[in-house]
Amino acid sequence: MKQQNSRQPVDEREKLRKFRELDDAFAEALRGLDTADSKTDASNGASARSLEGQQQEVAVEQQDEKTRQCLFEERLKSLMSEYAQPADNVSRLLQTLKSLGHIA
Repeated sequence: MKQQNSRQPVDEREKLRKFRELDDAFAEALRGLDTADSKTDASNGASARSLEGQQQEVAVEQQDEKTRQCLFEERLKSLMSEYAQPADNVSRLLQTLKSLGHIA
């Protein structure tokens, strides 16, 4: 009986550790997106470009955004699976981060 009581706090600690790891990985992925966005913004610069060049650039940026989004979704699904986190918990985490202004 005593052993069972001592195991429960360990399980809770393990859950907290896993959640922190998931949160850290998620934050790192978000920072990666922010870094990529700021690099894109900086590369846009104030230099004059032809309309055709601008259209090509927009197409590339949209493709880059889709690629980043797909990579992010794949990584998030992988982390959810690895840490056995249901979609509801992750959704609540995303909503909280959004309400705090950590993500757009």
